Amino acid sequence: MKAAQTIRQLGFRKWYERELIHSHAHLVLLVLSAVGLLGSAEVYSGSAPLADQLLTVACATASAAIGLWALRRYVYLLMHAEHIANQAVCPQCDAYAKWLPVDEDARYKRLSVRCKRCECCWDIDL
Repeated sequence: MKAAQTIRQLGFRKWYERELIHSHAHLVLLVLSAVGLLGSAEVYSGSAPLADQLLTVACATASAAIGLWALRRYVYLLMHAEHIANQAVCPQCDAYAKWLPVDEDARYKRLSVRCKRCECCWDIDL
């Protein structure tokens, strides 16, 4: 329930902003790992000594693994933030992100919220 605790501490808007920043930081890591992978491909030479070839392949493998991890993390964080943001609209007055957390259910990963404008209550699936 890290998301619920962070939303309680910071508020939804700051939590959402931080989630987007974290996800895009992983996108930057993905680009850097792609540059590392391309650099390894450029440096690789079949006529180089075996130790140099193995080092180049190890660097390329590490860059590919980091890139794959960064891509998966980027997509997860972005989709998780969007999933919660799509539920942040009051069903009665259509106010976006104008709510206060009331209760959290760790078992079902749900956050009960109350609208600041119309006092409507609804659940947000985390």
